[in-house]
Amino acid sequence: MNAAKRAQIFARLQAANPAPTTELNYNSPFELLVAVVLSAQATDVGVNKATAKLFPVANTPAAILALGESGLREYIKTIGLYQTKAKNVIGLCRMLIEVHGGEVPRARDALEALPGVGRKTANVVLNTAFGEPTIAVDTHIFRVANRTGIAPGKTVRQVEDKLVKFTPREYARDAHHWLILHGRYVCKARKPECGRCAIFDLCEFRSKTAPPPAPLI
Repeated sequence: MNAAKRAQIFARLQAANPAPTTELNYNSPFELLVAVVLSAQATDVGVNKATAKLFPVANTPAAILALGESGLREYIKTIGLYQTKAKNVIGLCRMLIEVHGGEVPRARDALEALPGVGRKTANVVLNTAFGEPTIAVDTHIFRVANRTGIAPGKTVRQVEDKLVKFTPREYARDAHHWLILHGRYVCKARKPECGRCAIFDLCEFRSKTAPPPAPLI
């Protein structure tokens, strides 16, 4: 795929959604960090239901640490892998207090050193909380990047590196959200809804279904 086509794709995604953002509910970088850690192998809807009860009670590292691991589990037990996640969140709260003065660091290395935080989570926090032009490649973005031809790759890191390299600078800040939302609601895994795709004619997916209907004149 050439640069002009990539630029057209992002221009159309921007026109359809000028101000994209995460579907996780949060009011601070710390709340976002916790929500993203909890979202691994879970839905944003499920995480939001849990944090809607947790954050009014404890939304700082010190407050969650005071709950203890068992106390935190009671708030997040509806989320998959909640026991491991509770352990990680307590661990990262402790580390934030002891190493970072209770603040979420803005450096990738510092974020990835926190319990339960990998490259994808760090990318989400850097992008969504701090405005960095990072791209966190999840299953949706991996699928869209490969299907459309925007940034094909065999591994998550290959796709990420290509997206960072080839996404036009003016779209880099929001590219992560456009791609994940497109994959979540249009370019679905089992049955992509090509009939309502804004980038149908630009997409290089060989198994595209029916195109969107032509506009009425």
